[in-house]
Amino acid sequence: PGPNMMYLVSRSIGQGRRAGLISLSGTFVGFVVYMTMANLGLAAVFVLVPWLYIGFKAAGAAYLAYLAWQALKPGGRGLFEPRDLPRDSGLRLFRMGLITNLLNPKAAIMYLSLIPQFINPARGHLVLQGFTLGGIQVTVSMAVNASIVLAAGTVAGVISHRPAWATWQRRITGTMLGARSEER
Repeated sequence: PGPNMMYLVSRSIGQGRRAGLISLSGTFVGFVVYMTMANLGLAAVFVLVPWLYIGFKAAGAAYLAYLAWQALKPGGRGLFEPRDLPRDSGLRLFRMGLITNLLNPKAAIMYLSLIPQFINPARGHLVLQGFTLGGIQVTVSMAVNASIVLAAGTVAGVISHRPAWATWQRRITGTMLGARSEER
């Protein structure tokens, strides 16, 4: 899972599905911003300044390692274990979703490297093609993330009533996060 998914799951578990969906709307706007920047050529900064991308990637790996440690340490807590979190306003949830997505350089790289390969100059307006393809990606991403938001609250409820499941979930999640941080 990437930063967007981790954020959406945490909000859905901590404040419920409505909070997760509001947060998802913030990530949606972040995707639209990156798609617009890529289509207008502004996101090239990640290509022109590769160390910036590497820095974001290293920070992401460190964060995954931290999450793995939090899950695996003695007395640690799993990702799906409900926690008491301060209730954030809708505006704050939206803003945090937007910022989480905008700080994810993989989104910009995806729009700059993947979508242009499917644009065909012989078919007309290049920017329109870019927005169409980006719109398809955003739609698919929102559908997947909305499913995750809706499922996260259910999983949290099941785990809260079965302590043994919580222990195994914590161990499995911690191990997976640790393995993922090693890949980066």
